[in-house]
Amino acid sequence: MVLPAARADDGDPRDQGAGRSVTTEELGEMLLPHFPIKYPVPGFLDLIVRTPRLAMRPQTNRIDADMDVSAQGPALNRTQAGRLGVGFALRYEARDKTVRAHQLSFNSLDFPGIRPEAVELIRVYGPALAQAALQEVVLHQFKDKDLAVLDVLGMRPGKITVTEDGLRIGFEPRPL
Repeated sequence: MVLPAARADDGDPRDQGAGRSVTTEELGEMLLPHFPIKYPVPGFLDLIVRTPRLAMRPQTNRIDADMDVSAQGPALNRTQAGRLGVGFALRYEARDKTVRAHQLSFNSLDFPGIRPEAVELIRVYGPALAQAALQEVVLHQFKDKDLAVLDVLGMRPGKITVTEDGLRIGFEPRPL
């Protein structure tokens, strides 16, 4: 992602100063290298999490991610398909110039084809699976050249706001 010159987006009533918009599609592409994720439960089963489908939640400044999950292993007769739902916020980490998922919440883990008692057993692993899937995942790491214009202006990426169409990464003064 290359940042344009530090200027306000034209005509956006939600505009809060200089910044850069990122679409939901761009954000989804940033997640692609992190998936699929395999989460083994030794001697029991393996859970495989596929690439998330994202839903922007501007009212809470969070993103919901719905992911297909497959479960396979000794505890099951055959591979079972399910869904994992999580929510998260985003933050900018100045130390390594990254945008990361954080404040993860586990929303749901459902396996329609599995007996209810087995689903309850799998659900115990839901929060750990959510952590493995997205906690502190680096969505993007800015290169020095991406931030060169901001550096000259004494600014850096700051507040990240979830919008209906994606994100808005605000620019703020760099600490002295």
